[in-house]
Amino acid sequence: MGYVFATIGLANRWHVINDRHELVDDYEIRSIEVEMLVDTGSLYMCINESIRTYLNLEVIDKGKFQLADGMIGEYEIVGPVEVRFANRTCRVDAIVLPGNNQCLLGAIPMEAMDILISPTRQELVVNPAHPDYALFRL
Repeated sequence: MGYVFATIGLANRWHVINDRHELVDDYEIRSIEVEMLVDTGSLYMCINESIRTYLNLEVIDKGKFQLADGMIGEYEIVGPVEVRFANRTCRVDAIVLPGNNQCLLGAIPMEAMDILISPTRQELVVNPAHPDYALFRL
């Protein structure tokens, strides 16, 4: 199977919460749609520095992570990020890759939204077993 990309909506979760409590105006909510590589081999969602800056995400930690090529590096962890695909939403932290690297949608946000890769269509889809809602496993 080849590479699978999907358009994923991202927003600064604090902005969304503050908007619900009418603490900010709608125009202050930072959100963006990003073409992400759907990577089931990655656990986490990875964004790049320009998206982190645009969304005005706070650095909440740093951690050491191993990349697909085996290199180990220390990267910032930012969040919270609201992630949207189709009729699904979740909230996660994101790893910030340097520069303008390709963004990755990993297994944790996919599981949190109950979405998967359709091997026949080679695209990201909501789980066909329950297309109207996400089913969470406890």
